[in-house]
Amino acid sequence: MNGYVYYPGCSLKGSSRAYEESILPVFKEIGMPLQELEDWNCCGATAYFSVDDTMAAAVCGRNLALAEKAGKDIIAPCAGCYLTLKKSNIFLAGSQPKAAKILKDLKSVGCEYQGKVAVKHPLQVLSEDVGLPKIKELVRRPLKGLKVACYYGCQLVRPYTDFDDPDYPTKLDRLLEAVGAESVNYSAKTRCCGGSLTGTIEEVGLRLNYILLKEAKRKGADAIVTICPLCQFNLEITQDKAGRKYKDDVAMPILYFSQLLGLAMGIAKEDLGFSRSIVSLKPVWKKLKNGGTL
Repeated sequence: MNGYVYYPGCSLKGSSRAYEESILPVFKEIGMPLQELEDWNCCGATAYFSVDDTMAAAVCGRNLALAEKAGKDIIAPCAGCYLTLKKSNIFLAGSQPKAAKILKDLKSVGCEYQGKVAVKHPLQVLSEDVGLPKIKELVRRPLKGLKVACYYGCQLVRPYTDFDDPDYPTKLDRLLEAVGAESVNYSAKTRCCGGSLTGTIEEVGLRLNYILLKEAKRKGADAIVTICPLCQFNLEITQDKAGRKYKDDVAMPILYFSQLLGLAMGIAKEDLGFSRSIVSLKPVWKKLKNGGTL
């Protein structure tokens, strides 16, 4: 394959537009402008596999076929999209009769797929394909003085562990350290935020989010940095309610890693989606100003 196509998924076009607004200029800055996959469709999210695994794999298979037709691998920033596309890719490469039927059906509607596409998360591409030395060369405003808790969530390194440790991953930590931030020893970095539980079994979701926010506070982080739209959303919107329920101040900016990368590369903060944050970013700006970044 020759390069990558960008698969935004539904979240980056809706509730997580700040992610798209920061990931695209970052890749442009490193000399890898991302072209959006033409005519992409929803990946079905991870829950679809528990409802109808055949249809779920077929839905993702169409996106894989479109990428293969374009001659490019897929970059999927959303952890859920990344996991679902990757899972479908492995499923379609297997020998199950279901996989053969899906491939046959895709071919019948002009979406032949031969399994040549790789699915990658931008963190993997930046860490391995681009490399930290190149990232360091692009730093214009080191993030001095900023302490971050790197939060990976559930889906990036589990169940597939082909580019980081499943229990204590470090790729995101190393990437942010390369642009000048200090990564705290965040033991909750792969602990679940509750996902959709926040909207279904609120008490459970709230408790899971409180644990993550409290641990970041305890470790002295100025912000939690994540790679997942649902994690970012959950951790941001629950803070007021968690604070009231547990009688504790857990206010904490929740940022996408691409926002901080872009800032370090000299991209204007107005062009990185920071204005979409619900939680005040004053603590972040104060630390970066004191550190000489802003």
